[in-house]
Amino acid sequence: MTTDLFSLSGCVALVTGASSGIGRVLARGLADAGAKVIAVARRSDRLGDLVGEIEQSGGSAMAAQADVTDVDSIERAFDAAERAFGTVDVVVSNAGITDARNFLKIEPAARDAVFDTNLRGVWNIGQIAARRLVEAKRTGSIINVASVLGLGVQPGLASYCASKGAVIQLTRSMAIDLSKYGIRVNALAPGWFKTELNEEFFDSPTGIERVAQMPARRLGKIEELIGPVVMLASDAGSFMNGTVVVVDGALNALIA
Repeated sequence: MTTDLFSLSGCVALVTGASSGIGRVLARGLADAGAKVIAVARRSDRLGDLVGEIEQSGGSAMAAQADVTDVDSIERAFDAAERAFGTVDVVVSNAGITDARNFLKIEPAARDAVFDTNLRGVWNIGQIAARRLVEAKRTGSIINVASVLGLGVQPGLASYCASKGAVIQLTRSMAIDLSKYGIRVNALAPGWFKTELNEEFFDSPTGIERVAQMPARRLGKIEELIGPVVMLASDAGSFMNGTVVVVDGALNALIA
């Protein structure tokens, strides 16, 4: 059946930044598609509730505390995942931060913090996952969460835009280097979805006006990202590699 192409039964999926927002919803979506899920975040206190929700729905999940900028903590998270479920063969590298300031006002430490999480974190997770897949002689799918602001830009977000643009280029490079091992690497480029990173702005008069100017006249619902991610993770996306899947209600058509 066609729906079988989207099944993740037998897969082990690791999601970073899973304590809230996009990561939390995607972890639930992957579990609903049949994957055993490792929910990873720096704030491990909120992961217990997520794991409980997945298990109550009949799925399998575990929590792992890790900082994507800390390689040792990532290795420990993968070790724990392998002990519990086996080799991780689906990765959603979602952890990210932002810094909304004019380019002239961005201090080096703030710039580096954004790049450390948004780019170096994606690098760390992807490299560790890929090395373990190759060692285990397993194929897999790595999905790096970028942004439409990696394809086009908006004022006052220089660090974020640059880091997400780099994630897209890293994704393409990873796809080329890892293809011979049967590891697919794609990027998801969401438009504007209300999360903890931006909810204050979108609740403000300026934010409300910004939404009214968008082609869709609304923000995305995080659940609308589940379908594209499941497609990229599953056999439904078996010939998708090195691509950027944009989910933005046509916003990219204006800013690219």
